[in-house]
Amino acid sequence: MPATTLARFQRITPQQLRAFEATARLLSVTAAAKSLYVSQPTVSVQLRELAETIGEPLFEPTGRKIRLTQAGEVLYKTVRELAGCWQRFEANLAAINGLESGRLRIAAVTTAEYFVPDLLGPFVTAHPGIEIELAIENRDRIVQRLQQGMDDLTVMMMPPNDPALERMVFQQNPLIVIAAQAHPQQGKAITLADLANERWLMREAGSGTRMAVEEHFQRLQFTPNVVMSLGSNEAIKHAVAAGLGIGVLSEVAVCPPPLHLEPHSTQHSTEHSTQQSTTAPRAPGIAVLTVEHFPCVRQWSAVWHKTNPLSVAARTFIAYLQNR
Repeated sequence: MPATTLARFQRITPQQLRAFEATARLLSVTAAAKSLYVSQPTVSVQLRELAETIGEPLFEPTGRKIRLTQAGEVLYKTVRELAGCWQRFEANLAAINGLESGRLRIAAVTTAEYFVPDLLGPFVTAHPGIEIELAIENRDRIVQRLQQGMDDLTVMMMPPNDPALERMVFQQNPLIVIAAQAHPQQGKAITLADLANERWLMREAGSGTRMAVEEHFQRLQFTPNVVMSLGSNEAIKHAVAAGLGIGVLSEVAVCPPPLHLEPHSTQHSTEHSTQQSTTAPRAPGIAVLTVEHFPCVRQWSAVWHKTNPLSVAARTFIAYLQNR
């Protein structure tokens, strides 16, 4: 490395790179400061000093927002490459230590929060030296993290259709119809036609549950009367219990324990099943309706980039999921 390049690089601090990475990823100084738990002026100073060291502006205003300059895009790519190099170093170090130490970064969509900690418990017990980083985000944010290579593994129901991604199905995910406990159809075997006039409550557009339900209804040529979209499973459960309408959620968000149906099957269930969980819902005031074509069975998958080398911890966790 030329002396002048090395001298410039040595003037760049880890704090500046962290501030730049967060700002480039979120395209917001305020959001970056919040994610780093520092003040906005601190991030602004770090970005200004970094730009002065590099000799190029890294961001430029676009309306009320900011975007990366060409130099900023090059630096962002370089920072991500540096992060990838460090992850490979940690993977090699973990291999040397035989999984006695290391880190496993997992990101999961919000519905997975009901079972992923339970999956991690036995793994951590077997490998106490492994540090776990678990991020729970909505699907849009999870896809963004996946594309940016921020995590070792991603747990989600509807992975992007990207040939660069590897996917391993490890558990089925039945979607069920829920209603208030006093609903007149509760306890009856009914069809979707019986629910044509119901008020349907859905997860927000872009969520994996919403996408799966819309695909299922489209295949059945059923158009629900959607009156409300809510941003979380808990919000839908409370709204349903309050009698605001009926909804479709993952069984794992409603009834313990989850169904375990052929966990390694890669086929989507299209059978017109009327079988429902017999487990009482964990949420008070909610009943599971027995509806034709439900449960709608999808799968939970572990997803990762084919081009990113998996750490020893990630490979071991995948093997653990396969052998459950």
